[in-house]
Amino acid sequence: MFRIGIAGIGFMGMIHYQAIKRIAGAEVTAIAARDPKKRSGDWTMIQGNFGPRGAQEDLSKVTTFETADELIWNADVDLVDICLPSNDHVNPVISALEAGKHVLVEKPIALTLADADRMVAAAKASGKMLLVAHVLPFFADFKFALDAIKSGKYGKVLAAHFRRHISPPSWSDAVSDLAKMGGPLIDLHIHDTHFIVAACGRPARVFSSGIIDHEAVTYVSTEYLYDGDGPKVSATSGCLSQPSRPFTHGYEIYLEKGTIHYEAGSPLRVYTPEGQETPALASGDEIDSFKEEISAAIHAVKTNAVSPLLDGQMARDALSLCIHEGESVATGKAIEIR
Repeated sequence: MFRIGIAGIGFMGMIHYQAIKRIAGAEVTAIAARDPKKRSGDWTMIQGNFGPRGAQEDLSKVTTFETADELIWNADVDLVDICLPSNDHVNPVISALEAGKHVLVEKPIALTLADADRMVAAAKASGKMLLVAHVLPFFADFKFALDAIKSGKYGKVLAAHFRRHISPPSWSDAVSDLAKMGGPLIDLHIHDTHFIVAACGRPARVFSSGIIDHEAVTYVSTEYLYDGDGPKVSATSGCLSQPSRPFTHGYEIYLEKGTIHYEAGSPLRVYTPEGQETPALASGDEIDSFKEEISAAIHAVKTNAVSPLLDGQMARDALSLCIHEGESVATGKAIEIR
């Protein structure tokens, strides 16, 4: 049995716990939570922007700790799953790696490039895996597009546009808190920057415009600029929608022999010279997507082969794009990706 310890039982920690329960051959053997109610299994206060609300959980077979440091040294943990707030990632991740544990950490990897580089370096020095939980490529609609691009089924990518828009999240004040989560640019928009790096590679520079509110970029529109005949890629993202406007995300990807279109709430469609297709996709259950993500992490540890989609360096590169997009919004200039 593959044993996982979850540090941090908020919304993401709860979702990871639910996903692991669906994975054959894996179990949560330990959790760490500051709140004694959560350590007792009372998760009824937890809620997020998708999935079920928290419930009463039976933790009779789970070892509970107050801090991540205590969990890290538990002998019954093969993989430490860090689901703490983004500003609390760096020290527990490095401590776990130095303790000889493999680590899965929720996105973003960190809030600064200096911290991300420290984490990547610690993984290399320890010989253990640093896996970063960017779940978007494991959602069926995005997995289809990524597989189509990587396989060359419809030829090379010519251009693409991505969208991700929500209302200011009433369920979490922390999302707009620069100190805790990096603001919407890093907490929300990074989903698409990571996918763009995975699908198209890292661009040479970015040019962004946007809206800054209390030092946080709350809306961004970015052109990702590739050298030579690279694809023409853009994305918009923000927390400006009114509460009555549901969360929406999607993309349109233009390839040589096909156009892939997806909008949340509608079926994915592929337009080819022969006509329109609606591919059959896997489950649309969000928790199943996290199940696939964590299964990939388990497989990576068991085979000693890092999944490219969970690679710490790619997560660092996605963070780099977001930070440079913020610089571009502030200066009005294109920014070289350093």
